[in-house]
Amino acid sequence: MPITRRSLLISSAASAAAALLAQRAFAAAPPLEKKDTYKVGFAQTESNNPWRLAQTKSMQDEAAARGWQLVYTDAAGSAAKQVADVNSMIAQGVDLIFLAPREEKPLIPAIMAAKGAGIPVILLDRNVDQSLAKPGEDYVTFIGSNFVEEGQRVAEYLVGLGLDKKIIIELEGTTGSSPANDRKKGFDDVIAQHSDYQIVASQSGDFARDKGRQVAETLLQAHPDANVIYAHNDEMAIGAIAALEAAGRTAGRDDCLVFSIDGGKEAVQLVVDGKIEAVVECNPRFGPKAFDTAVAYANGEEIPAVIINPDEMYTPENAAELLDTAY
Repeated sequence: MPITRRSLLISSAASAAAALLAQRAFAAAPPLEKKDTYKVGFAQTESNNPWRLAQTKSMQDEAAARGWQLVYTDAAGSAAKQVADVNSMIAQGVDLIFLAPREEKPLIPAIMAAKGAGIPVILLDRNVDQSLAKPGEDYVTFIGSNFVEEGQRVAEYLVGLGLDKKIIIELEGTTGSSPANDRKKGFDDVIAQHSDYQIVASQSGDFARDKGRQVAETLLQAHPDANVIYAHNDEMAIGAIAALEAAGRTAGRDDCLVFSIDGGKEAVQLVVDGKIEAVVECNPRFGPKAFDTAVAYANGEEIPAVIINPDEMYTPENAAELLDTAY
């Protein structure tokens, strides 16, 4: 197998993580001093889609409302840059770091570096490999959605429709990220229980609209009989609709069902319009919960290892009514 820049990054990150694991003491995550105000970091993954923009705004708005200083960085889709961003926050002496890890393994060294500097980390929306870093020990907690359940809900809804739509293309999210891994597992495990349903192709569209469109075009050409597209997020689902229309096909019950996860306003409107069958929400408004959790931690309260956000499901029956609540 050829050695690529990405494989070198992952290999280096894994090696660094292993070295750090060998050195660390199995103690609790660093404490947070109780203060009136804090300087906190927010290491964002990227800012190329509405979900990330909504998440960032929620964090910035909450920091402003509380009078906390927020050190914000955007990794622009690079795990290596996100590690550097966290190291910069450590150098700036932040009190706590909110981290949305791009991938499960490459961000382990950053978490361990923060721990070594005595700075607690709270993970937002994406988790890390828990064989390498553990909640309550290396970081405080993970706040986010149940990604496996999201995939399960889509598959159960599809099967529950009872339609003759059973040939499935799956558009996966960013390779190595926890939502992509888990949304695939949840969906695939349910589909595997129904032998008349078949996933004929599954490929990463990197959670991006244009890449999702390109991948959908290729897979639809290879599998013209496909009549279901399950996208791991709204952006890829919207790209898939463009691919269907370019092929002279229709998104909807008359031709090809499209499913998505995230619940942005554009996607929910497409449910109203009949082009997306259903969307499982993954709420990006993390600010209040994230900052409340930091305060609770500083107050010495016991923080659970995982804090799950409640999520809606948008269907033809409720999408119009709930459209105004979508981000």
